[in-house]
Amino acid sequence: MTPRHDPLGSVVEHDGIPRRIPLIQDMTLADFPAEIGLFPLDEALLLPHGKLPLNVFEPRYVALVEDALREGRMIGMIQPRERRGMVVSDDSHGDPDDNPPLYSVGCVGRITSMTERADGTYGITLTGLARFRLLREAGTRRGYRVARIDVSGFAADLTDPEEEVAYDRERLLESLRRFCAQQGLSTQWEALHEMDDATLLVMLPMICPFATAEKQALLESGSLAERANTLRMLLEMAGHEPDEGASPS
Repeated sequence: MTPRHDPLGSVVEHDGIPRRIPLIQDMTLADFPAEIGLFPLDEALLLPHGKLPLNVFEPRYVALVEDALREGRMIGMIQPRERRGMVVSDDSHGDPDDNPPLYSVGCVGRITSMTERADGTYGITLTGLARFRLLREAGTRRGYRVARIDVSGFAADLTDPEEEVAYDRERLLESLRRFCAQQGLSTQWEALHEMDDATLLVMLPMICPFATAEKQALLESGSLAERANTLRMLLEMAGHEPDEGASPS
């Protein structure tokens, strides 16, 4: 049976059985909540169409996962801002007066796999749905932060990625090769060469060990081509070997 939709586009029936939440490919802007629980985590990048595994053990984020499982399985991934030249981790243990400032753009992820451990902690995987703009925080709920968000400016995130991206793929991979050599990282090059552009430009930014501000620049890139150029520049800057005898800055 073909899925039936309500006037807002949400799936209400599939094979004769009503669904509580739509399939990811059927989601529209109307399916996103006005308020969402936040998971602030520095140097953790979730992009639309990407998958981010998380080990959830802190009590307030265990509560966030439990609430998300009841309410559409969506969580707002967002990074704490850098302050005074240092990244501020979200380790305030639920004290709203000690919560770090956040960037204004994050990404809504949907829990697409979950393992509950005997000690009450979770292993989850979030699939990136769409970026959001943080409008204002709306207090805390069971210890975790809640915010009003707007996804309307990122409607294109819900569509299939571009099949052809205008960027220099070979130069990007060569920049990655130099970066990995400089950082002492191993890479499955054959798998990378076989990836289509869209997959490559989601996977690489998420796994590269960049700092918080650099991850945020990749998240806020306006298109895949812009993301590719930003990624290449970051790789080239990080993979540049200083001239012999030069002192570190």
